[in-house]
Parts: sequence; C-alpha cells; structure tokens
Amino acid sequence: MSTLGDRSAHPREPEADRLEILMARIRAEPARFPDAGAVAAAGGWAEDQAEALFQLHGHRPVAAFLAEARVQCACRRLLAGSAPTDAATAAGFGDPAQFRHGFLAGTGMAPEAYQALGRPGAPPGFTLALPADYRAEDVLAYHGRDPESRSEQVAGATLRKAMLVAGRTVLLETAFQDGQARCRVLDRDPDRELLAALHRRAVRMLGLGFDPAPFERFVADLALNRLVAPRQGLRIPLTADVWEALVWAVLGQQVNLAFAYALRRRLTALCGPAAGRGMTAHPGPAAVAALEPEQLKPLQFSRGKADYLVGLARKVTEGSLPLETLPDGTASRAAALLSAQRGVGPWTTHYVLMRGCGFGDCVPLGDAGLTLALQRHLGLDHRPGLKETAACMAPFAPFRSLATFHLWASLKGVPA
Repeated sequence: MSTLGDRSAHPREPEADRLEILMARIRAEPARFPDAGAVAAAGGWAEDQAEALFQLHGHRPVAAFLAEARVQCACRRLLAGSAPTDAATAAGFGDPAQFRHGFLAGTGMAPEAYQALGRPGAPPGFTLALPADYRAEDVLAYHGRDPESRSEQVAGATLRKAMLVAGRTVLLETAFQDGQARCRVLDRDPDRELLAALHRRAVRMLGLGFDPAPFERFVADLALNRLVAPRQGLRIPLTADVWEALVWAVLGQQVNLAFAYALRRRLTALCGPAAGRGMTAHPGPAAVAALEPEQLKPLQFSRGKADYLVGLARKVTEGSLPLETLPDGTASRAAALLSAQRGVGPWTTHYVLMRGCGFGDCVPLGDAGLTLALQRHLGLDHRPGLKETAACMAPFAPFRSLATFHLWASLKGVPA
C-alpha cells in the first residue's frame, strides 16, 4: 500500500476544462460526432492536437472515447424503450453490424438481451459474454483477496458481492463458466433500473472496460514484453463504485494490506447494511458520514485516518465531492478535485483514478508493491524513489495503469 504522505496540488488547465465541456457534449449526443475529425473541429483543434489532449487529460484515444459514448447512449435509449435500430442511429453507429459488435464489446450483451432486462418473466439477472483471452482466475483472486471479508466471497469459479445500489442492499452472484459470466440477484426480485445499475457494476468489477490488446501490441517489440507476456489478457477489475475505491485508498495509507483488510472489515461490521446469507455490504457514504471519528478509534483507526474518512464521506453526501461522476470527465479534473481534499494526496489520488474511475495512464507513486516489483523487474540493487519510479514507468505511457497492475501481479501475490 502507500508509503507517501498525502498532500499534493493539481492545478486546473484551460485546455482540460475545454475538453471536459466537449466530452459532456459528446456523451449527450454522440451521433453529432461521426469521427475524430468532427471531435477536433468541435473543439477548435487540429486532429493531432485533439488526440494529444484526449490522451493527456482523458487517458484514452478519441476513438475509444467515442465508442464508449455511443454504447452509453445506446444503453439509455434501449432502456427507455427505443427500437434497437433507433438506438443505434441516435448513438451514431454506422450500420447494424457495427452497432451489434460495438454494443457487445462495451456491455458483454446483445442489444436485445440488454433491452430485456427486468421485463416480466425475465430471469433476475443477466449473462455477459467474455473475451476469448479473459482471465477469470485473476478477477476471482482480486475480489477474494481477503478471505475473511463478509462483503465479497469467492468459492470456486463463483463470486458473491454484497452491494448498496441506489439505497437498496443487493447480493449479486457471478458464476464464470464456458466463456460467460452468469450474474443473478439473490433473495430479491430486481426491476429494470436495479438490473441496469448492477450490469454497470458487473462490467466494472470484471474489468471489461479495459481492453488490454492495445497495450500488449505496444510492448510486443520492446524489452517490456517480458513483463507482460506471462499474463496476456490481464485486465484491471475496478471497485463496485468510486466511493469504495476511495475508502480502500484511505484505509491503505501507510499500512500493509493485511491491516487495511482488517480495518475495512471493522468499518463494514460497524455501519454496513446486512445483505442476507451472512453477508454485509460495503457501507455507503451516508452511513460513514453519520459517524463521529471517535467511533472509529476503538477499531484501531488512527486519528488522522478516522478524520479523513468521515470528512470525505460528508463531502460526498453534501454533494461537494461528486465521486461517481468523475469517470465521465477528464483524469485532470478528477485529480484536481480529489487532491484538493484533506487526507488525499498523490498515492490516494492515483489509486482512485485507476481502481475507481478506470483511467488508463496512472502511476500510484510511493506504492510499496510497485517499487518492489520495479526493483525485481529491472534488476536494481535498491527500491526506486519517487522520481526514479516515475522515470521507470515513463516507457509504459499511455498505458501506465495496466503496466502498474502487471507489476503488482508479477509479485505473485494479489494486486492491491
């Protein structure tokens, strides 16, 4: 976990602000932006300048952002009752074949199956098609890394996750079999809204938003490939929501993983909602905001950690820290907002950007596991400091989040 102090500054940049506004326009009406040229023109940039800005501030190419925006728009339209052909047109897909391929890649489902979520008589769940190189064992190992957790349980090829979704406590079971992830809600008859929210969370938790192919092509002809080759297809599973990543990061500041796990279990037992079958959901921000820091001290929270966590929860609940919207904008805006919070510095910021928001070019400088992995990978006689770590990670840009995950995995433990 972290070995860094937790204060830093991320000044806002005018170009990042302009890009943030343009990204919101594209998400709202992706059909108005048929290609990267239209995106660049709308921003008043040359195409290569637009591409550079999307990579720098958005951590993804223009084409990848457009594909994501089109799928999100199609999902909204389908759930609102639009015919698949109308949803495809509104989202800006060129033809039915492109729509079907793009939608399946982005959601793991065919458009018709997605639209059927929550219909009367439909099963209380959904099935996701997994990529051919999908490594289910890594995802199961990540979510089951704390065998004593009551929020997640892994048995064989099945994961159960207790979650708080839109004020409702839900137990989601995901079984991996025959290239599919079969997700079903236990002990509840879910409606369309709940299933759509759970689908978004399942895509996050299974790492389906990360396509490792561009990164693997990037390193194929480099010495870096010896790090990646043993784990082809590795993806980054995200936390169920951004709040959960922030809690993990705060709990992990300057402690080892085992103690961070223990703190999370104690916090969950204190104020997490019961989900049935002996499981308890990760507590939401409202429950943590209702605590006083003194209530956490008997659970072995340091005074600073207790203050930070409760203070952050209160900012989330009052709306001044809109965590769950951060993935929709730029990494630059998200970093600026996070690092302005008391108790959130460079390591915490980049951990949340990577594991909570899914941004692709993050380096959690000061991470003890990362420095150890770099030392071993590069054959150094010392653990690199902050500047040396940044220099060692520079060749992996713009894929440093996935490179970090590979380095963690190279320790033959479970990534943090």
